[in-house]
Amino acid sequence: MCVSTPCHSRAGWHTAGVELSQTLEWRGRSVAWDKFGNGPAVVMCHGTPWSSQLWWPFARAFAAEFSVYLWDMPGYGQSSKDAAHDVDLGIQGELLTDLLRHWNLEAPHVVAHDYGGAVALRAHLLHGARYTSLALIDVVALRPWGSGYFRLVADNADVFAAQPASVHRGALEAYIAGASHRGLTPAQMAVLTTPWLSEEGQVAFYRQIAQADERYTDEIQDRYASIEVPVAVVWGRDDAWIPVDRAEELARLIPGATLEVIDGAGHLIQFDAPVELAVSLQRWLTARSHPR
Repeated sequence: MCVSTPCHSRAGWHTAGVELSQTLEWRGRSVAWDKFGNGPAVVMCHGTPWSSQLWWPFARAFAAEFSVYLWDMPGYGQSSKDAAHDVDLGIQGELLTDLLRHWNLEAPHVVAHDYGGAVALRAHLLHGARYTSLALIDVVALRPWGSGYFRLVADNADVFAAQPASVHRGALEAYIAGASHRGLTPAQMAVLTTPWLSEEGQVAFYRQIAQADERYTDEIQDRYASIEVPVAVVWGRDDAWIPVDRAEELARLIPGATLEVIDGAGHLIQFDAPVELAVSLQRWLTARSHPR
């Protein structure tokens, strides 16, 4: 049963971002979420190892014209990180489908980044979630994905989880830094690393990497040709995590998909090119919410 309640303070969450004010109890997990603004619904999905904080400045801007929904996947951000709970892409796709029902959203716009792309695609293609439009931003969607680091962690997750906190912090910061083409400020790095620096967060960080599996995109990749909703593919030209040729292939596989490549941006396009991304998304959402 799903219950929505106020979301109070969560230990270990200290950033300059927003504290999500609602929770959804779902299969034993506590899912943090919030809604901002009024107008056509826009659901924003984050990836790994990120959280909804990555989308907060965009949600704040879009709230003038849209109802923007932010949420943290279980195992991430302000949501629960119970070691007994799976956090794989299959679970997250089922959750997104149920979240849309809980929010009474029949067909929202969906904006997804990184893992959030696979989550949104699975919800749509496997679980019947309906969208008015789908924007895919530097997403995990096509084989191959996952680095040698992922495989190393998967084979030694317990060892990584038991590292001294200082060693974990250094490795985490180095890993995250590689996602930005222009470099991160200390404040940006703090927003991205804080959920993973507590004892619980450290274990959760390696758990979500260990559960990464290409089979979750293999199950849907051959179905992309059946997508009928309008799709925008937006990518950072200098994405070192998921190269831009993946964007070109994804746009080719989805009928009618548009492709926009943003110069000077890496995988963390929200930080590398925030103005360009905001303009692109505003144009996309407005055109599909108020067609002429």
